[in-house]
Amino acid sequence: MVVEPDEADLARFLDEDRDGPVVMLNLLRFAEGGFDAYREYSRHMRDTFLPRYGAEVLYAGSGSTVLVAEDGQSWDAVVVVRYPDRTAFGRMVADPEYLAVTHLRTEALSATVLQATSPWR
Repeated sequence: MVVEPDEADLARFLDEDRDGPVVMLNLLRFAEGGFDAYREYSRHMRDTFLPRYGAEVLYAGSGSTVLVAEDGQSWDAVVVVRYPDRTAFGRMVADPEYLAVTHLRTEALSATVLQATSPWR
């Protein structure tokens, strides 16, 4: 089951490391037949939401051979997205137009990890 971040998680995210960009790591496991729904969600992201909020996909690709992982930790795909700052991400996930298409992502995935990263300094 795919869980969306709650308000407390989002508030904590927005309070961390406010200066500069944030890179979001997306690990994706598709539900049966979910790849097409995710492709449609990705189209909305690429054409509308990433440009609107100044974000860019740094990498998107399919999972391949797992070399080191515990059982259940293989992923069908990885997407890495850079946002100009955490506020831009927060505005995007609150955007009513974005909320109208999130069902595509939820329906497409059987499991996911969405993790913010911070650069080493």
